[in-house]
Formats: sequence, C-alpha cells, structure tokens
Amino acid sequence: MFTKVYDKVREFLNNEWKFFLLVVVISFITMFEFPYYIDTPGGLLDVSERIEIKDGYKSEGSFNLAYVSEIKATIPTLLIAWLRPDWDIFKEEDMLLDNETAKDLMLRDQLLLQEAIGNAIIVGFTKAHKDVEIKSEKVYVGYVLEDADTTLKVGDQILEVNGIKVENKEQLSKLTQTFKKGEKIELRVLYEGKEKMRSATLKEVEGRILVGIILTQISEVETNPEIDFHFKKSESGPSGGLMTALSIYNMLTEEDLTKGKRIVGTGTIELDGTVGSIGGVKYKLKGAVKKKAEIFFVPAGENYEEAMKLKEKNNYKIEVISVAHIDDAIHYLKNL
Repeated sequence: MFTKVYDKVREFLNNEWKFFLLVVVISFITMFEFPYYIDTPGGLLDVSERIEIKDGYKSEGSFNLAYVSEIKATIPTLLIAWLRPDWDIFKEEDMLLDNETAKDLMLRDQLLLQEAIGNAIIVGFTKAHKDVEIKSEKVYVGYVLEDADTTLKVGDQILEVNGIKVENKEQLSKLTQTFKKGEKIELRVLYEGKEKMRSATLKEVEGRILVGIILTQISEVETNPEIDFHFKKSESGPSGGLMTALSIYNMLTEEDLTKGKRIVGTGTIELDGTVGSIGGVKYKLKGAVKKKAEIFFVPAGENYEEAMKLKEKNNYKIEVISVAHIDDAIHYLKNL
C-alpha cells in the first residue's frame, strides 16, 4: 500500500516539477524580506475606541490619531515604492538610533506610549477639573547612548542607586549630580519581571554628571471617574499624546468640542500640557486628507511648517492648525 502511494507521489512530482519550482520562486519573491523599511501614509484611529471612562460624554464627531504605516521591504513592495512618490524607502539601520536593536526600539516605543497615556490622563483630567492623583512614578531606561559606560539596558526600571530609592526622573537627576566624574555607581533594576544589579561609570558633560541614558517616566494614577485603555500591542509611540488628552477632556466635559467634525492630530503631550514635535508629519497629513478629515492639529514649529508646505503644494482643503499647548487646541475648537 505504502509503495503504491510513494510511486504515485514520485510520478506526480516528476511530471509537475516545473509547477513546484514556480511556486518556490514566487514564494521567495513575495516573502523574502530585505533590510529596508517602507513608510507610507497611514490611516486614522478614533481615540475614543481605545478609551473607556465610566459615564463619559459621547461625541458627535471624533478625535483621531494619525499614524504612519511601516512595512518590510520585499520585491513587490519595493517595486510599488519605486513607482509611488508617497512611499519612501529607508535602510533598516537608519530606522534605529545608534547602539539600538530592533527589540530596543520596540521596548522604547511601548514605554513612550505608556508615558504618553499617563501624561494625557493627568492633563485631560486637570483641564476638566476632575479628580486625578499620581499614586507612583516609575522610571525606565528608554535609550542608552553609544558612549555610555554602563550595563543598563533599554526597558530597565530603575529602583535604586547605591541603595537610595528612585522616586521619579527629577529626583534621579538631582541624585546623579551628588556623585563625581569617573565614580562607579550600582543600580538595582527590574527587567522582564526580575530584579538585577547594573553598574555605570559617570561622565561629565558641560558641567553636569551623567550616566549616558535617556529616561522615560510612567505615571500610575487614580482618577474619578475611572478610566481604562485598550490600545493594541501593535500601537506604540508617544505621538498620540495630544489627541488622547483632548479625547479624555472631551469625554469628561458636557460641551462637545468636536462639533460633529472628524478631527485628526499628532504631537506628544507633557505634564504641563505642552505639545512636542514628532516625526512622519507628511504621512500623517496625507492619511488625514485621504480619510476626509476637516481639521489637522500639528505641533508648532518645524512640524507645522512642513505640514503647511505640503498642504499648499497639493492644495489640500483641510484646516492645518499649529498647536504649542493643549490650550491652543481647546481654544480653537471652542471658537469654531
């Protein structure tokens, strides 16, 4: 029985080898990934779909995050990118900071998202005059500079420095200044659920004592009413901070700022409400126009200038609004 089946299979393969070779070639062409990324205009994400506030107000319109679509380079996607002027090709190493791996980038973007969410809650609730209390602040390593003399890793939550408990970024920065150039410090950290000991030899730059890392601070808060988030694992980065804060504010106040409009925006948010610049403005604006948004909030400065240049070049009808602080966006919407 087995022999007959084997003979039939072998005969089929002998007769159809060209077909199977073609399948292998096509699979290679479509699936083999090159060390490049392709950035394209992305879509929109209604922030309210990711936020849950008990008894929160509903909106007639929507606050939307604009995002960049990033795909790996294969032969088909590279061919499309060469034909489409709004698809840009980047080398894989150009997408990473110096001394950074793809895993580091993913961890950093997840930390930045959590930082943005914490900041957005505090800003949104404070502006709406609702109860919000910071219960704790956790300090993480977001990036390690290439010339840093340390065993710290991206994703480390710093718990102690030389036995002194770390409360927040500001306290850690002041603590670092109490040491001397060339002094070696010991840090107790939490990494992937396990406590570990790291070390760092301090350097002096322009009169300041530094470890050679960039920190991210995530605030754990208690609010009334309660708030919950449902972002997906694939959604990360800090650029949704402004729109998240606006959406939270709008869900907490009776006046609907959207006025029934599809509002898109981008920009980081600081605890004082300041809006920070981001990357990929041109892709985000193109995505907003494609989805027929009516308003596009963009950080003041270079981001705004880039967006306006693109708007004028392509004669976009969308309103591009410069925002340096969340109050700028709130004031604009209240006066629509």
